Amino acid sequence: MRYAVRHTTTYTYDAPVSDSLGVAHLVPRSLPWQRVSSYDVTVTPTPGDRTADVDYYGNHVTYFQVTEPHERLVVEGAGEVDVAAPVVPPAPLAAPWETLRPLLVPGAPRAWAATDLALPSAQVDHPAGAVEYAARSLTARRPVGEAVTDLMHRVHADFDYDKTATTVTSTVEHTFERRAGVCQDFAHLMLACLRSHGLAARYVSGYLATQPPPGKPRLVGADASHAWVEVWLGEHDGADTWLALDPTNDQAVGDRHVTVAWGRDYGDVPPLKGVIYTEAKRSTMQVSVDVAPLPPDPDPTGDPS
Repeated sequence: MRYAVRHTTTYTYDAPVSDSLGVAHLVPRSLPWQRVSSYDVTVTPTPGDRTADVDYYGNHVTYFQVTEPHERLVVEGAGEVDVAAPVVPPAPLAAPWETLRPLLVPGAPRAWAATDLALPSAQVDHPAGAVEYAARSLTARRPVGEAVTDLMHRVHADFDYDKTATTVTSTVEHTFERRAGVCQDFAHLMLACLRSHGLAARYVSGYLATQPPPGKPRLVGADASHAWVEVWLGEHDGADTWLALDPTNDQAVGDRHVTVAWGRDYGDVPPLKGVIYTEAKRSTMQVSVDVAPLPPDPDPTGDPS
């Protein structure tokens, strides 16, 4: 699938902002199953200083500073992306899950590369509830693909999607207590379950192209930022292998998922964060995301990685 993606964040303030510093994760990653043919990040007013870089996990990061006084700041990422469904070979999926714990099986090929993703992180601790909940899926010698997919099914069945149940700073324990949340919460919860048993898994941020009901038009800007998880399956053919699962929608990640960035948790890869200097007392933020299908690329040749 080919998409035109546009993610616009607009801040408004009730007094001028004299200095705004921002960090944005808005450019999708180039991957074996995802080709980014064009993409740009624009900031209005024009920054006096702006640079692009790649972080520790290989994510594209845009840094900017606006020193022109402003009461409105608009940051937009836009471009075109070709996406296919990631393919995982059968052999890694069949491995017993206990053999894929990088901290407990340190001699496994490339285990060193996944150790930080098996540890607690700032927004993903390991409460007792996560250990107990995951144990029902992670039974002895169960194939890892079967075990983690079963865990995804259970999270989807046992937790309600409710935008009012949590906030961006909610903890895994809070999600367990409320038995509800949004995609960020379900991803954090599943990460806690997997990591608490020694598996390595990462938080993935991106977009999900929505499909309107039959006969209804697509709503521009109705798509939203999305989050899912990827579980480390060890080395296969000389490279790390990952299984990408979307617990919010109870499905494997496919060609409707646009991958932007990944890290230990949401705190590593928010679409936008920053600091402002102002005497403003009130501010508002509006976010619009649109993932619009495009006709297939007439010249699909080229290396998507």
